Amino acid sequence: MIYFSSVATRKKWNNELDAGEQWFKSKGWTLFTFQRQAWQAYHQGESGMINAPTGSGKTYSLLMPLLLTHGAEKTKGLKAIWVSPIRALTKEIKKSAERAIEGLGMTWRVEIRSGDTTSTNRAKQLKNPPDILITTPESIHVIFATKGYRRFFKHLKAVVVDEWHELIGSKRGVQVELALSRFKAINAKLRIWGISATIGNMEQSMQVLLGVDQAEKGVLIRSSIKKQIEVITIKPDEIEKFPWAGHLGIRMIDKLIPIIKNSRSTLIFINTRALCEIWYQKILDVAPELAGIIAMHHGSIARHLREWVENALHDETIKAVCCTSSLDLGVDFRPVETIVQIGSPKGVARFLQRAGRSGHQPGALSKIYFLPTHALELVEAAALRKAIEIGEVEERIPYIRSFDVLIQYLMSLAVSDGFREEQVFEEIRQSFSYQSISQEEWQWILAFLVHGGRSLQSYDEYKKVVIEDDLYIVHDRRIKLRHKMSIGTITSSASLQIKFMSGKRVGTVEEWFAGQLSPGDVFWFSGRSLEFVRIKEMTVLVKKTTKKTGRVPSFMGGRMPLSSNLTEVLRQEYTSYYDDETDQQEELQLLKPLFEQQKLWSHIPRQDELLIEYFEDKEGSHLVLYPFEGRYVHEGLGVLLAKRIGDLIPISFTIAMNDYGVELLSDQSLDLSLINKELFHSRDLELHIQGSINAAEMARRQFRDIARISGLIFTGYPGKIKKERHLQSSSQLLFDVFAQYEPDNLLYQQTFDEVMTFQLEEARMRRALERIQASRLIIREPGRATPFAFPLIVDRLRARMSSERLEDRIKKMTLQLESD
Repeated sequence: MIYFSSVATRKKWNNELDAGEQWFKSKGWTLFTFQRQAWQAYHQGESGMINAPTGSGKTYSLLMPLLLTHGAEKTKGLKAIWVSPIRALTKEIKKSAERAIEGLGMTWRVEIRSGDTTSTNRAKQLKNPPDILITTPESIHVIFATKGYRRFFKHLKAVVVDEWHELIGSKRGVQVELALSRFKAINAKLRIWGISATIGNMEQSMQVLLGVDQAEKGVLIRSSIKKQIEVITIKPDEIEKFPWAGHLGIRMIDKLIPIIKNSRSTLIFINTRALCEIWYQKILDVAPELAGIIAMHHGSIARHLREWVENALHDETIKAVCCTSSLDLGVDFRPVETIVQIGSPKGVARFLQRAGRSGHQPGALSKIYFLPTHALELVEAAALRKAIEIGEVEERIPYIRSFDVLIQYLMSLAVSDGFREEQVFEEIRQSFSYQSISQEEWQWILAFLVHGGRSLQSYDEYKKVVIEDDLYIVHDRRIKLRHKMSIGTITSSASLQIKFMSGKRVGTVEEWFAGQLSPGDVFWFSGRSLEFVRIKEMTVLVKKTTKKTGRVPSFMGGRMPLSSNLTEVLRQEYTSYYDDETDQQEELQLLKPLFEQQKLWSHIPRQDELLIEYFEDKEGSHLVLYPFEGRYVHEGLGVLLAKRIGDLIPISFTIAMNDYGVELLSDQSLDLSLINKELFHSRDLELHIQGSINAAEMARRQFRDIARISGLIFTGYPGKIKKERHLQSSSQLLFDVFAQYEPDNLLYQQTFDEVMTFQLEEARMRRALERIQASRLIIREPGRATPFAFPLIVDRLRARMSSERLEDRIKKMTLQLESD
């Protein structure tokens, strides 16, 4: 229900609403119910969240009421900020806004501010702000670090955070929370809106965005439009009884080529940059006629090359692109006809996002092909289809108490106009992330800013902020410069530029990979064969070569685990093996030879069972468990079980894991009477994890990112970036100092919290142990590696063998198993 202060106000809004509807009709668009609800709620001064599928008109659900409500206001200056998680999305939003502004006969200016914006244009924006600024979280914080920033924001009416689901589960989301806490202090009547795809904790995500003070007043508007998605599995001609990761996909490339050729445009999604390079080359090897009309797109390729690909897609001058998550959302091109997912997407939400790039209009069918890279991924295809049908989508866990981000934010305020302790404390306590911060913790943070805390107060380089008349401020120009160059929370391994000897930029590779190259070595990048010449001033100099063999750069962090939602449905699909064939999905029927072999030698676990296999061979004794809980949980579970068994008998294990199970390999025989449910208890789990896993070593590595974000270490000036090993040694030194002399240091404690929550997934492991405790243990002794165990063993061998030796070993293992 909308209430108006007067008849005149109601009439004025109705006229504005009519103008918006007329423009929609002129474009041939239909105004959906959720859009009308959003227009009305915004106009009434509400804040909230829009939840609608890709291609349903989410942008105009907030852009239109923003223009209609404030369009007639005489005030000059910035009226709205539109926050985007990625720079590529900003161009699309700008075009949509300018189209609506022109259609409504308005004269508003829309501008973009991001890391690509020139310093000249940034200065112009500060002097003469646009009406709408499309920007990123980092760019907002850079403005906070500019003197007089309050004048820039003083007429701000609204903040819209696009693709909020992409931000909430990261420290960039915390940056948005802090920015909103400051904006609300500048304008108490500020409207705050988020746009989000469906996630499992939608209500909580809205509360995180709006903050503690507005969480209960928020309006959640959901679209009733149901996105129709068709999942088509590319099936192998035959099913191998002993599958292994990565083997099947390339063998089915002949089935992928006709899909590309028969489609007007195709996006081929691949999970990692290294595999993206490999698939691009393999496609051209098999179908050289596609040269010039197939391209590649990932985050390490130079920006001008990525933009060329995006423009070519828009103009339909290329037919296909091999890409990573860099094309998941927000790139300005026409709806793509065909989407292909190579290998497991690892999560339902990611799969939905990618599928939505086709049929990118309201009511249109989105079609996505799934090409499995090994046989057991066929079960994942069935699980993804079922998860989409029942609406099973992952939650996004919000970061809380990220003190490194808070310290960086306070430094931004201090290098500009300064901040007052009590005022900012009350502001941040209204945010979701910092609602639990105590006065004692707040005083520690202030002391850290002033003199580096108890452990570092003797060192001048950590004395950054001074207090003048209760104002916390920075005067030192060098400290200001270093801080402004360090704003942001995106951390990664140090990267080096790749350039030809002529100076033309190609992209970036991580420092650790470049450090392994010798002059004359060949590697593939951006679809080119490059010969390494030398490294000069943090730049990898290369030249073109005609050599066809070479390495493919790999990148840290390439392996993602299956999400908990997908593993839940996956276990249901394995249970469906026992159903009547007519009730099974086609992928399960296709896997019948493999499942029959698994059942003959061992067992196929139901949803309420944990299968445990034990066998001995020349390698030693193998204890293999199949919880189907994802790689990270299995890593933690493996070391936890190894520790608990080791407490009972003197034994050591080599541990291997994948998304389906975990293997404990020993050179000693194992008494199976030791394997019982007591091994899987969750009592004192955090202590047991820290006792079995080298949590301190994991925390030491994680601390580098926290130290960088908080300003404890400086990564270097442009062109003089410090080497990764120097940054790591500096952060490790600080970590050890805190461990010995200041164990209550908030940044030190935060490191362990992040390791437990995001790396070891302690909460998820606890749920897995509790589920196993309630399940039946099925222990089998098959006498050999089963079809389920085979990919685990291959993954372990892969880590210590060349690809040629590995393939020979796999052939021998397969022949031996088939002859048994």
